[in-house]
Parts: sequence; C-alpha cells; structure tokens
Amino acid sequence: MHAVVLHSFGPAENLGYEVVPDPEPGPGQVRIAVKAAGVHLVETMLRKGGISDPETPLPPLPELPTIFGGEVAGIVDAVGPDVDPAWIGRDVVTAGGRPGGYAELAVADLAAVHRVPDGVGHASAVAMIVTGVTALHFLDVAELTSSDVVLVTSAAGGVGRLLVQYARRLGAQVIGAAGGAAKVAAVRELGADLAVDYDEPGWQHRVADALGGRKVTALLDGVGGDRARAAFELLADGGRCLTIGTSSERPIEPDPRLVAERGLSVTNALMLLLGQQDRRPAYEVRALAAVAEGALVPAVQTFPLSEAAAAHAALESRRTTGKVVLVP
Repeated sequence: MHAVVLHSFGPAENLGYEVVPDPEPGPGQVRIAVKAAGVHLVETMLRKGGISDPETPLPPLPELPTIFGGEVAGIVDAVGPDVDPAWIGRDVVTAGGRPGGYAELAVADLAAVHRVPDGVGHASAVAMIVTGVTALHFLDVAELTSSDVVLVTSAAGGVGRLLVQYARRLGAQVIGAAGGAAKVAAVRELGADLAVDYDEPGWQHRVADALGGRKVTALLDGVGGDRARAAFELLADGGRCLTIGTSSERPIEPDPRLVAERGLSVTNALMLLLGQQDRRPAYEVRALAAVAEGALVPAVQTFPLSEAAAAHAALESRRTTGKVVLVP
C-alpha cells in the first residue's frame, strides 16, 4: 500500500509518499480501507519535533519512522481473529489515537470504532469525530445562552465554524474573527453577526465600535498569542474566556491581577477534555448524530494523500478553511 512516512523531524517536505507493507489486524482490531484521514495541527508540531513553549500540551514525540493519522474513516476490509466478520464492508470512523491513518490501509481497535451514520460522507465523519467532539465539549463548558455576546477566534477553522453555528442557533450575538478576506467571508456566510479580520491592526477596536455599549461575555479562543490578547480586551467584567488549542502555538497569558480585579474566568477547555477521556466515546456519538441530523455542518478541505506535505504546509501557515482531510 501507499502511505505517508516521516523519517526525520523537520519541515513539511520531510513527509514522503512511499510503498510500505500492508498492516494486518490483530486481536480486537479491524483494518480499514481508508477513504478519509484527518490532519491535526498537533501533527504538524510533532512533525517539526515539537515546539519550544512548554505551556502548549503535546503528546510525546513518535519514534521514527512513523505514519501520522489517528483520525480515519473508511470501509472495513479485514478483521482480527476474534472479531465478527460481519464488520467487513461496513462504513466506520475512528479517532482512537492509533497512528497510521495517512495511508491506504489502517488498523484500528474495534472498541474505538463507530459506524458512520447513513447519509454522512467519510470526510464529514472524520471531520466531526475530532473537531465535533472538541466543539461540543467546548460548548458544554461555556454554557452559552441566548443573552451572550460570543467572540470566536479562528472562526473559519474546523472547530471555530461549529462554534459559530451552534452559538447562532442558540440566538446569541456572534462575532467571528479569522485571518484574511476569504476566511472572513466564510465566517460571514455562517451567519455571524460580525466577521472581522484579526490580521488587520486594531481589529478589536472595530469590534468594540460595532457592539456599541455592549461587551463580549464569552471568548472562545482557538488562536492564542497576540490575537487572543487583543480579543481578551473586549471581555466584559465577569466574562469568561475558554481556550481550546493555539494555532499560533502560544497560549493566551492574561494578567492574573486583571483577571481577579474584573472577576474574569479563564478555562483551558482542551486540558479539561484531555483529562476526561472516559467521556470521549459519548461525545463522539453526539458529534456523529449532530452531523447526521444537520444540526452542525463541518467544512472540509481535502488534499490527495500523496500531497500530505502540502496539506501540512497549508495548515501550519493558516491557509486552510475548515477541517483538513487527506483522501487516498
């Protein structure tokens, strides 16, 4: 089979498209003919050998050579010796964390596999199995209501788009911030009350002017760095800031005295999710149900499997919209 293999840490072009042996499913496992493999921002960081900021949580660096890809959707084509052969031919999706998804065939633990709902494509399923879970957990922690003024950063990304959709369905006032005209247009199409380009200097002042006397009550931040600090300035006293990853690779670092004086709350929702892995299967079921019902619609940007290096380069340079998916 063909697979994308990393032999040495470094730039995206270190990802090579090669012929490797087919994997075989062991006990309790199925083999999936991959139709869609999700690409995660964390994988771009691991490919580089990690990042310098110790506050940004990352899994341990993999042993090399390695094949990334823990998010896979496709069709079961073989099963382990103790697995019911009735699974063969079924459309499935998994985010069980087992690497190897950047390939034409991948092995998954049956315990981490879900059936793809009828009417849901493989790319949408693989998009929701991680970004949908992240968004739903984020929203549970945020406890949004129709009276909230919500600011979503990285609003054109896989998670951000879902947050904008959900907040709009609640009836909250929603501001979506993203980088570049194309991404701002995408956020506007989602129905955000205001879409702004946070690559433009002073963008936060434009938001403040548009809100009049109102303030942001909930900041849902997925970007970190200077953009998150600018967004933090817009929070009302008693407001809440939730972070769910940092596409800038630098987490938000608010002044603790300011947080205390203004009664603000800052929650790392990503760390909460990582600490509640026992709840993940239920979130995965909810995420797949949400896309099947049309309650949440993921955006997917696909790349051929052979162009995984281009996908990594586009993702880490913030030139993508929605969830990045590799298609063999």
